[in-house]
Amino acid sequence: MRGSINGKRNSLISSLYGIGLVLALGALAVMAAPRAAGGKRAITLDDFSRIVTISGPAISPSGTQVAAVISRVNMKDNRHDTQLVVIDVAGGSTHPLTWDRRGVSTPRWSPDGTRLAFLAQAPTGKEKEKKAQVFVLAMGGGDAHQITEAPEGVEQYSWSPDGKTIAYATPDSPDAKAIERHEDSFVMGDDGLFTSAQPLPQHIWLVDADGTHNRRLTSGKWSLPKSAPNVPPPPKLSWSADGRSIVFPRRATPSIGDWDEGTIWAVDVETGKIHKLTGHPKFEEGPLYSPDGKQVSYLFPRAGEPSNLTDVYVAPAAGGDGVDITAALDRDISEARWMPGSNALLVEAAQGASHFLWIQPVGGTARKLSLGDLEPGAVSVGPHGAIAFVATTPERGSELYYLSSPEAQPRRLTDVNAWMSDLSLGKSEGFDWQGPNEFHEDGVVIYPTDFTAGGKYPLVLVIHGGPRGASTLGFNFLGRILAAHGFIVFSPNYRGSTNLGNAYGKAIFGDAGDGPGRDVMAGIAALEKHVSIDTSRIGVSGWSYGGYMTTWLIGHYTIWKTAVAGAPVTDFVNQYDWADNNVARKYIYSGSPWTGDLARYREQSPITYASHVRTPLLLLHDVRDPRVSITNSFEFFHALRDNGLPVKFIAFPVVGHFPPDPVHQLMAYADWSGWMVEHLK
Repeated sequence: MRGSINGKRNSLISSLYGIGLVLALGALAVMAAPRAAGGKRAITLDDFSRIVTISGPAISPSGTQVAAVISRVNMKDNRHDTQLVVIDVAGGSTHPLTWDRRGVSTPRWSPDGTRLAFLAQAPTGKEKEKKAQVFVLAMGGGDAHQITEAPEGVEQYSWSPDGKTIAYATPDSPDAKAIERHEDSFVMGDDGLFTSAQPLPQHIWLVDADGTHNRRLTSGKWSLPKSAPNVPPPPKLSWSADGRSIVFPRRATPSIGDWDEGTIWAVDVETGKIHKLTGHPKFEEGPLYSPDGKQVSYLFPRAGEPSNLTDVYVAPAAGGDGVDITAALDRDISEARWMPGSNALLVEAAQGASHFLWIQPVGGTARKLSLGDLEPGAVSVGPHGAIAFVATTPERGSELYYLSSPEAQPRRLTDVNAWMSDLSLGKSEGFDWQGPNEFHEDGVVIYPTDFTAGGKYPLVLVIHGGPRGASTLGFNFLGRILAAHGFIVFSPNYRGSTNLGNAYGKAIFGDAGDGPGRDVMAGIAALEKHVSIDTSRIGVSGWSYGGYMTTWLIGHYTIWKTAVAGAPVTDFVNQYDWADNNVARKYIYSGSPWTGDLARYREQSPITYASHVRTPLLLLHDVRDPRVSITNSFEFFHALRDNGLPVKFIAFPVVGHFPPDPVHQLMAYADWSGWMVEHLK
């Protein structure tokens, strides 16, 4: 889950489709992988718990240290143990700052560098009721001090420029007395199947950095955006350089289904008065003041069309519509941070089979940074132009890297996944082909460790989700485990992917299955000319939109020996009615299924073609998945089983679009890879 693990913003169109999981996480096989030659060992299922992840890099104001969060798998207690650390830029030495503190995330330095704030669970209260709060740690010594006691927890926060105040976002609290009286019925709006209480708005509060003088800044029925399932929210609060105002994205209601009503506003810190910044009526996200406070950047679909990729716009801080500064880059921007001087931004996007960083001037041509084979994720820009970022390589999990300037070469600061150098891993490469509709397409191929040009190998497809996302060359444990069992693993990008420009990205609108399906089949045909594939042993799989593509493909093509579909959308009418961002599909199909467009929804739904399926299928789904409700899998399961078709359905008793805990993650990947081994070996 590249974008999810690194805390990257869900793209606008992933919200439209509502199935934005891109697979780049770990996996397990049900039996040990074979041993490798040459002194190194093959990757095995035991390695799942050894992978360390890094998130939340933050360069100190002095530029001498980088704060980050290191997460390790704790299988015994079924959790991810997180620890706040600081890493010295000069020598790379790591200094832990927290011990036995749960849910650590989002470190941010005070402007003078003397304190470090972070989010973590409050140490008191019932386990299931513990909410994230803001803590402040003095770098001179002493324990961290909890400065917020928000009943519903804190999602985002930001230091004021003078370091005296912290602004934070928290949802309003429900009426506890009314609930005690069982007066808890509520009006349902554009909310998902598992909504069990009135969605309450999220607003901005202020607290002094020592924890005193807590006060509310904004109020109303409108809301700041709330985080999506299993995905940390993007930064939402940004102070002006003079500390007089904060810009934020505002939505008309707290219902996730009303995500499209996002606009950019500013609030006066002294009076609490708010005003709209631009004239755009919707689709705005991610505002950031420039360091000098004169401009505001924000994310907005090109020309305001929801089918277009997300670009970076820059508007005057005094108000007015912004100018699209990344249109010429022609990529879906997943990360944007101002550079010192307020003349350029650091932006991240996928291009071809890789992710890249660019310096994008406010007016001018973007310049790609030289990162070698690094796949960047979360980034931090220092006050003097240095850049810290988390990245993987094709052979190694996440590490922290540092650029002293945009012109410098990256230097690795951590070594948390050094153990991976002992693994014998097959080659991975980008692969491209000429697809239908004159699209030049690409994907990623991972070869078995013992691959030889004269051999003949079974093929497994692992299709990314989104659909706004892309398969790239970063470390992919699932692909590596499958390759260790002798499979060639192919992850094709398809129209709707974000790595090949706006025309390619928007081509999926109104064509959810047929066009992308033809793209995938063209990729397989091209790959068969490139390497020797055993065409009698081809499996297809994916999670989320990758699960949708899997169920679509097995209903339209007969080449598959087996298939695995995780959290698949099988019925777009079901999605419109029951997903947490439900009515977003009105933009894809030009309206509601209940106002004359029902036939188009049915035409694009894999359930319509379930009677054509002859491929053995494994369905995997969380029972309380808010993004793609499990009703999709129930429907497809019964359609296949009742017609005597081979299908198995495994449900995980957890909340989320993908299992959030390591034990159920392990079980999901064990079922996935084990099914492929059982049917293809």
